[in-house]
Amino acid sequence: MAKKKIKASKKIKASKKIKILKKNKKKNISESDNKSNVQDKSKFYKANEQKIEIKKIKKQPSEKKIFNVKDYVVYPKHGIGRIQSVEKAKIGNIEITFYKVLIEKEKLVLSIPLNQQSYLRPISSTHQINKAISILKTKPKIKRTMWSRRAQEYEQKINSGKIYELAEVVRDLNKNTTDMMADQSYSERQLFEKAYERLLGEAEVTLNLSKDNTQKKLDKALGRNREEPIMQE
Repeated sequence: MAKKKIKASKKIKASKKIKILKKNKKKNISESDNKSNVQDKSKFYKANEQKIEIKKIKKQPSEKKIFNVKDYVVYPKHGIGRIQSVEKAKIGNIEITFYKVLIEKEKLVLSIPLNQQSYLRPISSTHQINKAISILKTKPKIKRTMWSRRAQEYEQKINSGKIYELAEVVRDLNKNTTDMMADQSYSERQLFEKAYERLLGEAEVTLNLSKDNTQKKLDKALGRNREEPIMQE
């Protein structure tokens, strides 16, 4: 019996040794594979580093062209304009392509590089103009804050280039909306006229109406008296 126990014990120890040897062998193979992968990656990156060449920029990076000559566009800080031409010029070794945009109201021609055309937007659709006109019919939302703060917010909305925010400014500063606004200050009048003129210009082009008919449409939504002129040309 004692001999059998000794033999069994020896078999168990031998089995454990075999398992340990197998485990160590797998570990060594795994470590070897990892080292091999690291070396391969290192060679790959070194090969790529050798291939990289620094080239001088010869052309201006540009966004996808989305406007054509004679297209109407809106430039947030100036309002509606029309693309007169697409031109090229060289500044140093860089070739620049840009739009020539006429802002007729201000008798101004802007040169806008193609890679900065995100500053431009297409004119609003008929649906968007009609929605803006419906905003004019709603109740004004005037904050109870100092005028200087409100004036700053109105200016930001006007220059945002967003048609609905423009309509909100026109609605809130409309002289006939409330008795409180009946006696407008000079700065309030200026902001109103600026916003009104921009909305009028875009609506005129989109709806394909005369300036007079477009103004009638806006005035009706605002509840204004036609006898009272809005702009002094």
